[in-house]
Amino acid sequence: MPVTDPGVIARREQLATGLRAIVGAEWVISEESERAPYQCDGITAYMAMPLLVVLPASTDEIRRVLLFCKENGVKIVPRGSGTSLSGGALPVEDGILLGTARLCNILDVNPTERIARVQPGARNITVSEAASPHGLCYMPDPSSQIISTIGGNVAENAGGVHCLKYGVTSNHILGLEAVLMNGDVIHLGGNYLGAADGSLDLIGVLTGSEGLLAVITEITVRLVPKPETARVLSMSFPSVDTACHCVGAIIGSGIIPAGLEFMDRKVLDAVAPLIQETFDASTAALLICELDGCKSEVDALVQSVTAIAQKEGAIEVRASNSDAERERIWRSRKLAFAAIGKICRDYYCTDGTIPRNRLPDVLAKMAEFSKKYGLDYANCFHAGDGNLHPIIMYDSRKPGDLEKAEEFGADVLRTCVDVGGVLSGEHGIGVEKRDLMTHQFTTTDLEQQQTLRCAFDPTELLNPGKMFPTPCRCAEFGRMHVHNGQLRFPDVPRF
Repeated sequence: MPVTDPGVIARREQLATGLRAIVGAEWVISEESERAPYQCDGITAYMAMPLLVVLPASTDEIRRVLLFCKENGVKIVPRGSGTSLSGGALPVEDGILLGTARLCNILDVNPTERIARVQPGARNITVSEAASPHGLCYMPDPSSQIISTIGGNVAENAGGVHCLKYGVTSNHILGLEAVLMNGDVIHLGGNYLGAADGSLDLIGVLTGSEGLLAVITEITVRLVPKPETARVLSMSFPSVDTACHCVGAIIGSGIIPAGLEFMDRKVLDAVAPLIQETFDASTAALLICELDGCKSEVDALVQSVTAIAQKEGAIEVRASNSDAERERIWRSRKLAFAAIGKICRDYYCTDGTIPRNRLPDVLAKMAEFSKKYGLDYANCFHAGDGNLHPIIMYDSRKPGDLEKAEEFGADVLRTCVDVGGVLSGEHGIGVEKRDLMTHQFTTTDLEQQQTLRCAFDPTELLNPGKMFPTPCRCAEFGRMHVHNGQLRFPDVPRF
C-alpha cells in the first residue's frame, strides 16, 4: 500500500473541521470507535483504520469534498455497502473513506423507456422492487443483492446468477453521472437505450474501474420485462466430473439457461441443516439450472435439459412446478456462503473465470492445492460462465494459516489465467489480486492502463494502492525533456 503520510494524520481534526463545513457536523465520523466498522470490506483478512469517514448527501457535496481533498493532498476511498470481496474498499490510514449510504434513492422509473435513474447508494434489490409494479426488473443479481449497492456493482462490474443469459452490470448501464478528482461533474450516456452510441465508451471505462477514476453519483440502468415463466431444475451427479461435463453439454446443445450453478458435496452438507433437507449419499455435486421465457418454451427446455442430464449420468433430476418450489431450490444456493461460515472458523473466497471446457482440469488442480497447503476447501460457483468461487477454509488463530490460504487462492488464479481465463469474473482486483496482475498482463498492458488512470486522476488520490502492483508515476507522463535550455522540436505548438 502507499506510504502513510504522518503529516496528514496529524491534521485529522483540522481536516474534519473543513469537511464538516461541507457535509454537516454529524456526517463526518472521527471517533475511533465509530470509524472501526469501516476498517474493511467483505474480505476481513485486510484491515486499516480510515483517517475519517465522510457521508455526503448530494453530487455537489461530493464535488466539494473531492476538491477539498485535492487541495489538502488527502487520499479518498469510495465505498458503498462494503460487500466487495477483493479489498476494493479497504481504507488507507491517511485518507478519508467516502460513503454513499445517504445517496440511496430511486430517482425515477420510466416504464416507457424501460429505465431507472438511481443514486449509487441504492441497494440492488430495491431497483427491481421499484420496477416490479410495471412488470419490469433489473436483471444483474449478485448474491449480495439484498445489501450491495448499485454504485458498488458498477465499480466492480458485478455479475450474479442470471448473468449467463442476461449479462453483467456493464450490459445494463445506459448513463452515468460522476465527479472527477478536479471537481468536474461529467454526464455520460443518457436516459434511453443507445444514448451513448457513437461516442467514446467512457461508461465502459468507468464500469469496473473500482473507484480509481471517479466517484459515481447517479446511474441510469436498463430494465427488462420480468420473464413470463421461470422453472428451476435441481440435478445431482455422482462425481464432480460428470456435473462439469453436463454443463458443457447443456451449453453445447444451444440452450442458454438464465442461470447454471454448481455446488459440491461439502456445500450441500453445510446447507442441509439450514434448509432442513437431506441429499442422496451418492451425490458428489449438484447443478441448479433456471430456464425462463414463455411457458411453452420453458416446458420444452425443461424436458431437453432433463434428457441431457440423464444422458450425462445424473442420479436425480427435480423440476419446480411452482414459484414456491423454485424459491426452495434456489434457497440452498443463496445460503451456501453463510452455511460454510458455520462449519469453519474462517474462509477465504476468491474468483477467477475459465473456459467451461476446462472446469474438470481446474477443479482437479484445486484438489492438488488442497493437499499442498493442508487446507480444506469447497466449491460453489457460476458454472454456466465458468466463474469460479473456491471457498478456502482456514483458522486465523493458527500462525501461517492465512498466508497459506492466500497462496492457495493465488495458485488457483494463476491456473485460471494459464488455461485461458482471467483473474476475476466479478469480484474485481482490489488489493487481493493486485500482485497477480503481472501474471495476466504484460508490462506494456499495465502501463497503458495506468496511463488511462492518470488521465482521470493525475494526483493518484482516488482509491490508491488498488489494482496496480506498482505506482502509476503520473508525473512522468507529462514530463518534457529540456536539453541545453531547448525543448526537442521547439517549433511544435505546446497545448
